[in-house]
Amino acid sequence: MTEQDDRIWTPATALEELLAGNQRFVTGARVHPHQDAEHRASLASAQRPFAVVFGCSDSRLAAEIIFDRGLGDLFVVRTAGHIIGAEVLATIEYGVTVLGAPLVVILGHDSCGAIQATYDVLSGRAEADPGLRAIVDRIAPSIRYAHDIELAEYENLAEVHVRRTIDLLTRPDSAIADAIAAGRCAVVGLTYRLADGRVTVVSPVPAGS
Repeated sequence: MTEQDDRIWTPATALEELLAGNQRFVTGARVHPHQDAEHRASLASAQRPFAVVFGCSDSRLAAEIIFDRGLGDLFVVRTAGHIIGAEVLATIEYGVTVLGAPLVVILGHDSCGAIQATYDVLSGRAEADPGLRAIVDRIAPSIRYAHDIELAEYENLAEVHVRRTIDLLTRPDSAIADAIAAGRCAVVGLTYRLADGRVTVVSPVPAGS
């Protein structure tokens, strides 16, 4: 693989690179770019990631691994169930407005423990642990929405939650919405299958190249 440190990234090319890296990961053809000492030293004074990846904290969902990337490539933000609070929103916005990342990825996955816990609480199968209440409260609207649209398959909840996370991130008064309107950034949703390691696009692919 040819290194592309000087490449001018767009939302479309950034997504293309992530999907290509995931394909290498799935097929076992990883190239482990940007993981050498020389590249590490070159990043000491500044970073310029080509994507912000906001995903679940699940230990099986390490972005640099599943997208076959290295140091300085991805600005990664993770919370249980990729829930958004003020600090998380500010961090994502920093990746776009200060670091200049042209793409924000919302990365969900199947068999998410946070989604399952919320589902169990709302269905009356379990009581919410007080310490986990903040997680349940932020995922609950996605579960209720899925119920309202009569979603049949439990595993599709991950996709619904990704889409609703995008809605929260791109609300009209947000810096991300401003960046999208100015053509500086796009937001895309992906879901990850734990068994085979493959990501699937669940929201529109950024236009252009």
